Amino acid sequence: MQRRVGLAVLVLSFVAPVAASAQQVIGAAPEASNMRLVGYNDLQARSAYQPTIHHQGDRWIAYIGHHGGTEAVPDPVNPMTGKAEPNGTSIVDVTDPAHPRYLHHIPGQEGKYEGGGAQMVRVCDGKTLPKGDRNAVYLLRTFGSEAHEIWNVADPENPVLVTRLSGLKDTHKSWWECDTGIAFLVSGAPDWRVRRMTQVYDLSDPAHPVKIRDFGLPGQEPGATGAVPTELHGPISLGPQGNRVYFGYGTNKGGMLQIVDRDRLLNGPKEPTPENLRYPEISRMPMSAFNGAHTTFPMKGMPIAEFAKDKDGGTRDIVMIVDEAIQNECGEPRQMVWFADVTTEARPMMISSYTVPEESCHFCSRGGRFGSHSSNESMAPVYYKKLAFIAFFNAGVRALDIRDPYHPREVGYFIPSITDKTDKRCVTIEGEERCKVAIQTNNVETDDRGYIYAVDRANTGLHVLEMTGEARAIAGLP
Repeated sequence: MQRRVGLAVLVLSFVAPVAASAQQVIGAAPEASNMRLVGYNDLQARSAYQPTIHHQGDRWIAYIGHHGGTEAVPDPVNPMTGKAEPNGTSIVDVTDPAHPRYLHHIPGQEGKYEGGGAQMVRVCDGKTLPKGDRNAVYLLRTFGSEAHEIWNVADPENPVLVTRLSGLKDTHKSWWECDTGIAFLVSGAPDWRVRRMTQVYDLSDPAHPVKIRDFGLPGQEPGATGAVPTELHGPISLGPQGNRVYFGYGTNKGGMLQIVDRDRLLNGPKEPTPENLRYPEISRMPMSAFNGAHTTFPMKGMPIAEFAKDKDGGTRDIVMIVDEAIQNECGEPRQMVWFADVTTEARPMMISSYTVPEESCHFCSRGGRFGSHSSNESMAPVYYKKLAFIAFFNAGVRALDIRDPYHPREVGYFIPSITDKTDKRCVTIEGEERCKVAIQTNNVETDDRGYIYAVDRANTGLHVLEMTGEARAIAGLP
């Protein structure tokens, strides 16, 4: 089912604190500043995780990964087939962003919440991969917690399974280099001591995967003893030219940024001994026990206007680190956004942070999670090193001016309206369960045209947004 949305500008200020403290209600307008809603699709009321937007021929296609189902609706009905299907991957044509058109659903693994679905998705053209079928478009996704899969989505209405890498105990948010085919797959190898680590594969020919090595922190490997270091959440690679991979560990506590030499990782000794696992590492930056590293987004060579007249240091290498809030109604330390200066790689240092002020809309009492979860990961020039977009659960999408990462500044936000499909979120207070319904913006991505795509964890769907006002001018958009 789809809902068409007009192009009326929705630029609203925060409402007064008394009104803002109330739960969201169906039919209320979205709350927005310098952002407006362009289009919407309900994604068959499936809990959404990661969107990837791919320019495919003369079309723009959104591939969206989903969590597993809920206790109430473990397998939502696909209106296109009339069948109940486990949550998997939604394929949506967003060529006309005002009218997203649902094309196909690829079912995922049976299971609820984190135990099912197909959360992660990356897409590479066969003509870009060194050994791919030039007529193919390849989609890499997780299959619940047990496998990675590659599908040919050249015809997005009729995907075809190409490869499955199975026998795993958990999978999550991987990274795939389309120009080399190297993939850093977040996996759970059965003999490792953590739920998630890295398996490096050569997927330059998706039909014939070649494993390169297993990788993780010393102490996580098979046969190790003693304390087990915090598990991986995900990596981002700068490819062979940048020769760096940035790993984030510890989703919401005891986090760590790890900077790795990509060439040493791929070509160094492969046996997972402590010495070999340390060999490609350049440095680590431990975080507070309160915070984790869900997304580690690199921005090398950023010009800093404040330092332009300094003899040295006029440009800096920056990594934006985003934590993930886990507990509903602020039942944990605040998860937020951090900026690290890694110009001197051996000694990275935290330089600034950002969070949405809770009091601005009394978010802790709105229901559901409040805090950061993830950022956009596109490095397209339209926003890269200028604006970043952060999914902040019940505080929606926040747009940050990051041109001076020492002083990040919010320049826009969009909090979608709830619908009759939005799922409740509950907490237990003195033995009694209390449930509220609130938007849960989970992940966000951008495309080369400048549109922003926000998806909701509580089954509310996909919101296609665009910048207005000051924020649009920062990006240089007309």
